Amino acid sequence: MKKILFLHDTALTLKRGAELTIAQLVSKGNELGFLVEVDLLDNLEEVQTHILSQDLLIICNTSRCKFERDILNFVLDSEIPFCKIEFDYNFCVRRNILCTLDRNIRNCCDTDKFHLYRTLFANSQLNIFQSPKHFEAHVAFYGEAVSHNYLVMPPTVDVENISISDEKTDAIPFFSELSYLKGGDAFVDYALEHPNKSFVVYGSNKLRRDIPENIEFREPIDNAEVLKVLGKTKEIVIKPVWPEPSGRLAAEAFLSGCELITNDRVGTWSFDFYPDDKERAKEEMQSAIPEFWDKIKAISKQNVVSKSLGKVLLLKSYAGLGDIFFTLPAVYKLKKVSESVTYALSPRLVSFFQKYLKGIQVVDATQIDHAEFDTVIEFGNYPIFDRSVDQIEYVTSKKVKQHSIQHYIDAVCRFHKELSNKYTGFPYFDRETDFDNLHYTLHPGAGFLLKIWPTENYAELIEEIYRVFPKLRCKIILGKDDPNPQQFLSKEYSHIDLVTGDLHEVGEAMAAAIFHIGNDAGITHVAGAFNVPTVGIYGPTGPGSWGVFLSRMKLYGENPEIVR
Repeated sequence: MKKILFLHDTALTLKRGAELTIAQLVSKGNELGFLVEVDLLDNLEEVQTHILSQDLLIICNTSRCKFERDILNFVLDSEIPFCKIEFDYNFCVRRNILCTLDRNIRNCCDTDKFHLYRTLFANSQLNIFQSPKHFEAHVAFYGEAVSHNYLVMPPTVDVENISISDEKTDAIPFFSELSYLKGGDAFVDYALEHPNKSFVVYGSNKLRRDIPENIEFREPIDNAEVLKVLGKTKEIVIKPVWPEPSGRLAAEAFLSGCELITNDRVGTWSFDFYPDDKERAKEEMQSAIPEFWDKIKAISKQNVVSKSLGKVLLLKSYAGLGDIFFTLPAVYKLKKVSESVTYALSPRLVSFFQKYLKGIQVVDATQIDHAEFDTVIEFGNYPIFDRSVDQIEYVTSKKVKQHSIQHYIDAVCRFHKELSNKYTGFPYFDRETDFDNLHYTLHPGAGFLLKIWPTENYAELIEEIYRVFPKLRCKIILGKDDPNPQQFLSKEYSHIDLVTGDLHEVGEAMAAAIFHIGNDAGITHVAGAFNVPTVGIYGPTGPGSWGVFLSRMKLYGENPEIVR
């Protein structure tokens, strides 16, 4: 392994944290005898050609690249080994995961990009992060996909040039453009609170607010000059708004002996050398680049075999019948990485799911011994509404706009890197339309009253279908609390049958039906499981997250959109 290519979307002349680190890594790699280059991702075809001539790729920041997805998919298809250095949160369209701090930021993720990055991390030979907190944030989203082989690197500070001066200045510096995310507002607020102190910004102003007279703006300076200024600085304000992955400047200020006016959003503070052990901090920072290349050298010698999850127990302690069906694509994915998969359900549902689930053991949840299993996963529900249940977190909730089936898949995929997070279809139950006794099924009820289409409308619909198809029988599925549209019919009809039995009877009617009509209710999702053509009537919840999961569908309404 000689030829190594770094892929990065920004010129290294910019001299920011990521660019400084990449320049140091490249220099050290060439010093070690590797042929190391950097491609700045300007032309797709040229980049592809460049990639194919390499032995190893180091994927850095790519979000600013106009053909990012094309090149990442090309890397995955090329089968050239690669490592991923994450300097920010590139899977996030904002690159800042502010949604984890501000509940008002919702559905912000690009669904395809979010899932592409999971595939990228899962297939990487080594995932590199900027701090323990930065790593933990990625584990929260992707689990084993990022943690199967990783390295947490402290800031690659030029420790030898840290110089603490006896001469201190009263000016409080800010190194970067004065922006919201980097804590510009906190810096200005501090200046307003201390009008007798002077403040210097080495960069431009990006804030939309009045700047007090005690703040002076100067041209940016290189890193060597930054270290000289810090050596003379008494105090510094470092209060980023976003969860800063690392904080090279923060580390430099820490080692320079500055009094830190800061917050808990600086990644560097999550290293255990902070705040009391500067000497160990220096040692770890000095060894960061050599350790990186030691890891790279070891890649060709690795033969990593992912462990099985063993005997897996799945639980779903609350929520409705339809929600169980939404979990099934995720349940079937677990078979690939497990010795066995057991789904523990309510006693009344066991025999039905035993009949239709293939390769999945279905048992009574009240009779199961958790100690007999290696991995226990409590689905609870998406979205979570019972915090008394110790269930898995759906970190994609209110962030990634997608069907609830995909939220369950994403949650399960956090347990094993070999799991694919792609929805490849529903494990439909076997069905056989009864062409000798053609019928459709209709369910007028729902567990939530507001989801029930007016029963009079169902009666009108039954009569209209009979007028057009007089030989087509209608099977009305009625639970004990469901409204009966028969009372609203204009006369008695002999083509109507009632299905009032258990889920087995419902399943038999569904398996032979030519289509189904129903509200957003569990019974409608039984029809979906049999892939029965279905008209789903939605409200107040929409079909985007809870629509029926048919192989072919057509949605009608003001906003006929479904997210898969």
